[in-house]
Amino acid sequence: MHNLNRISTVMALLLEWVMVALMVTLTVVVIVAVIARLMGESFSWYDEVAAIMLAWITYYGSALAALKRRHIGFDTVLLALPLRWRLAALVLGEAVVLTFFALMAWAGFQVLAILEGSYLVSLTWVPVQFTQSVIPIGALLFILGQLLSLPDYWSKTARGISLEHAEIEEEVDTEMSRSAGHVIGEVR
Repeated sequence: MHNLNRISTVMALLLEWVMVALMVTLTVVVIVAVIARLMGESFSWYDEVAAIMLAWITYYGSALAALKRRHIGFDTVLLALPLRWRLAALVLGEAVVLTFFALMAWAGFQVLAILEGSYLVSLTWVPVQFTQSVIPIGALLFILGQLLSLPDYWSKTARGISLEHAEIEEEVDTEMSRSAGHVIGEVR
């Protein structure tokens, strides 16, 4: 279990850095393109590159969300079921999600094979395979994130703990602690 937590932490850190780098790069690309347009120039590659970067942010961000179990869920419905049915529903749900992303990874590799020899329209030296590699890579990272977070999710679901409510309660506790600290500081 300790090794899973370590791998999860490393994966989360790497994905967070990738996300920050992609968002900063996309922001710079957009700002540079806007300034260029204001100066009467236009980059032929801007639209294509911005769309690709947005797709990369989506795919890698979804893998990070899977790792942290931050996707939309139905914990309330799941936790309303008796334990045996709850765990069966969890297994079914995980199987559906993992099957979908396994198929997506497989299809992504098929797409990469088809795109061999194709290059971007505006940047003719960039292979389309590179830009579309996010499909199978993102799907595999999503699967890894789901599997790494599954033991903790299983444990909490078995104990009747909602991930959604736990997050909300944690935020409330944090705010209450801050408020109490401010009140104590003001009394002195």
